[in-house]
Amino acid sequence: NLSSRVIKLNCILVEILTMKKTNFSAFGALIIIFFFWGFVASSNDILIPVFKKALNLKQDKAQLISVAFYIAYTVGSLIYFAISGLLKKDLLKILGYRNGLALGLIISALGTLLFIPAANQSSFPLLLGGLFTVGIGFALQQIAANPLAINMGDPSTGNLRLSLAGGINNVGTTIGPVLVSFAIFGMAGTGSTNLELSAVKIPYLVLGATFILAAIFFKFSSVPDQIEEEGTASTERVSILAVAKKPQVILAMIAIFLYVGVEVSTASNLPEFMKLKLGKAEHEITPFVSLFWGSLMIGRWASAAGAFNVGAEIKQRLSILLPFLAFSIFMLANYVAGHNVSQFYPYLFLVVLLMVAEAFTGGNPVRQLIVYSMLGAGALMVGIFASGMVSVFAFISVGLFCSTLWPCIFTLGIAGLNEKTNAASSLMIMMIMGGGFVSQWQAALGTSKSIGIQHSYWIGVLCFLYLAFFAWTVNRMLKKQGVTHLDSSGTAH
Repeated sequence: NLSSRVIKLNCILVEILTMKKTNFSAFGALIIIFFFWGFVASSNDILIPVFKKALNLKQDKAQLISVAFYIAYTVGSLIYFAISGLLKKDLLKILGYRNGLALGLIISALGTLLFIPAANQSSFPLLLGGLFTVGIGFALQQIAANPLAINMGDPSTGNLRLSLAGGINNVGTTIGPVLVSFAIFGMAGTGSTNLELSAVKIPYLVLGATFILAAIFFKFSSVPDQIEEEGTASTERVSILAVAKKPQVILAMIAIFLYVGVEVSTASNLPEFMKLKLGKAEHEITPFVSLFWGSLMIGRWASAAGAFNVGAEIKQRLSILLPFLAFSIFMLANYVAGHNVSQFYPYLFLVVLLMVAEAFTGGNPVRQLIVYSMLGAGALMVGIFASGMVSVFAFISVGLFCSTLWPCIFTLGIAGLNEKTNAASSLMIMMIMGGGFVSQWQAALGTSKSIGIQHSYWIGVLCFLYLAFFAWTVNRMLKKQGVTHLDSSGTAH
């Protein structure tokens, strides 16, 4: 009857919203910050072709937008190390995680102010300075937020919780290109090619104001101020150099460098590929960039089903429902923006392929890293040897297979480190600079007459091969150290 169905539905909703050993309200507050990272990072892929055309830049110089933004993570991490060293104590232990997140947001807000003179004066250096400052703030936010997300519950499902947070990140990556493109070009249906740089100011000033409001919110939120560490007093000083020498951490740092590298370079070079090979104009490329970042949302939402403490049947239904819901968000955002979304229906085949891979890996971080890395390498090779929309969709599908690699790498990188977690986290965050360097290297290969833009994607294939090697190697290391809780992740999904 109706009443029994209502009671059953309420029970299901309670199960879905109850995460094992997790303070869901605090975790819900924390993942807001992941949205901001995604919005800005994906919007850079719109700024690259815009500034390239408006300022008559070459592709490799236009890619300095990615370099400036992602190298800021390295500089921010080094500043974090330096201050912690001078104070002889972990900076986040002094500030607290809430204050650390708030401070990072304020720094990023200051960076958005530079977009005013950058647009007014058509100044590429000022634009780079603004993005660099935003990235400095993001570095501090990342150092605090990633360990928080992993440690806010059962460590065996830490990678799944981080995937759930990443899914919110990719709501930002999906709508970021659409909103920024709308601010610059107007409705896609008009076919406008207006590249007035003054239009860049508005979205980033609004974003800066949002950063400030979010900083105030985090200051008074329920997000934990400290991480409880097992077996070590919280006042113990951790040597950054000692942590940096650990093979597990070194391999994880390289993995983060190459993972962010292949993710960012695939997306940031996509506009140039579509312009040269398909003859697409800047405003026509926006929905494809949005689909790439939306693909990360699709994959992360599929994996995030395993983070909920619900029965196996409900998890199975969620793992099917959530990817299609994420795809619907992408379609809706681009439909509202005036883009032709019917051209993306064939992409559903690749979404189904991802769901099969997700079911096979079962949420296990080691298995996901290996399987998804091999699928990512395969997708790039299809894109290299195919042509037309087959190549475009193949390159875009890299977003699907990159979707859960960050939480998997991060989980393996800090597993069993206890009091060394913050130090290892900051070292890995430092390597986000790979997003700038690898995209720059690919752009340089793309401008070479002997290689070209399409074959420049071989650099991504090499990145994926290393990630599979990393998963296999570090898993063996951790088992020898007696760290076995990661194996239970396979039953979590």
